[in-house]
Amino acid sequence: MTRRHHAGSVGVSPTKHSALLAAIVSLIVAMSVAIYVSVASDDGTAQRSVAGPRPPHNSAAPVSTGTWVGSWSTAPSAAEPGTETAGLHDRSVRNVVHTSVGGTAARITLSNLYGRLPLTLTHATIALAAADDSAAALPQTMRRLTFNGITTAVVPPGGQVMSDAVGITIPYDSDVLITTYAPAEPGPVTVHAHVRQISYAAQGDHADDVTGTPYTEQVESWRYLTALDVLSKEAHGTLVAFGDSLTEGHSSTMGANRRWPDVLAERLREAADAGQDVPRYGVVNQGIGGNRILTGGNGRPADNPSGLTRFARDALGRTNVKVVVIDLGINDILRNPSVTEPDQILDGLRTLVGQAHGRGIKVIGATLMPFGGHRGYSADREAVRQEVNAEIRAGRVFDAVVDFDRALRDPYDPRRFRPVYDSGDHLHPNDRGYERMAHEFDLSELKGSVPALL
Repeated sequence: MTRRHHAGSVGVSPTKHSALLAAIVSLIVAMSVAIYVSVASDDGTAQRSVAGPRPPHNSAAPVSTGTWVGSWSTAPSAAEPGTETAGLHDRSVRNVVHTSVGGTAARITLSNLYGRLPLTLTHATIALAAADDSAAALPQTMRRLTFNGITTAVVPPGGQVMSDAVGITIPYDSDVLITTYAPAEPGPVTVHAHVRQISYAAQGDHADDVTGTPYTEQVESWRYLTALDVLSKEAHGTLVAFGDSLTEGHSSTMGANRRWPDVLAERLREAADAGQDVPRYGVVNQGIGGNRILTGGNGRPADNPSGLTRFARDALGRTNVKVVVIDLGINDILRNPSVTEPDQILDGLRTLVGQAHGRGIKVIGATLMPFGGHRGYSADREAVRQEVNAEIRAGRVFDAVVDFDRALRDPYDPRRFRPVYDSGDHLHPNDRGYERMAHEFDLSELKGSVPALL
């Protein structure tokens, strides 16, 4: 700051002018860096609430270093039936999610994709679960979440917000409770249903309850919540599993985390801990039951949006993505009123690969598994599957291939699952089948990236 001088003073000396100029330049640079860091940390996938004063310093604020990676996520897939007008007024929603990697801090993403009005959440918490299949929390782990420094999050219709980071030790392979409270939810509720995991709800604001007693409502859905990121020293990136019910984990054991992405995360961790030269990734599951590459469901936005529609948000928009595994196409064959041409499916897959390459992200593609014996089976549809698989195996679609078809088909009747892997509907694997899928990966092929297209 300049000093005032007595009358007759000739002003500030050249030396002081230089010091003042240097101080101003330093201030501008510091402010620019702060703005850049704030924007870059959001990575364009979430908006932050910006109202009200900042609360006192959070003693649980993270002080550790590491890399932000995805530990868990899900794709918003529909408006929850029955919530179109009433929403979930005066309700606490406690989502139970399972981590693929651990960290020393955490942040979450909340979605209002299917909401028609802003969603106001006045209380949000995160804690470790006290036990499997329980709404009870370990008391010493309960943390209140903030959004741009305040405890209220306003999620715009069709949008999403990311919380601030909070200091909490999150172990890998653990259940985490993420609870939100909405005093007047306008609906519809954004949800991912049929998730093979029980979550909970309670009347009133019980976001910081550790007993679990008020949580008498059980649902097989994740509401609002779409991501849990952790600040990790054990992982340096995220693998996104992008697909349909075969990735989502249909027919796997409830609450057991036996989907193939769960088993793949376990394989990567065990191999890295054993000193093998494999990447250390968080693994996140972006499968939606019934998902197709080319066609979405009804509504605006569409229930069960197509792979082409949602890929940028659900795959490329996740945190620190290094590789995407795509397993899509069976529902394009099964669900259209007439047989889908193989070239249409392949063109859709190549479009997804091109989008990923534009971000320098490697893509592993899965062959389409057999469905002989399923009610939708026909010789014409089988021919389409075979043509698509031939192109995938020839290396003309993806950067690398994981051959799920070879892993699970019956050697005596390749149109069908091997019986030991069949859940019984001749379309979805059982736990043993999902485990076999995860073991089909060559872990070394998950390393690396592709040059970004300019």
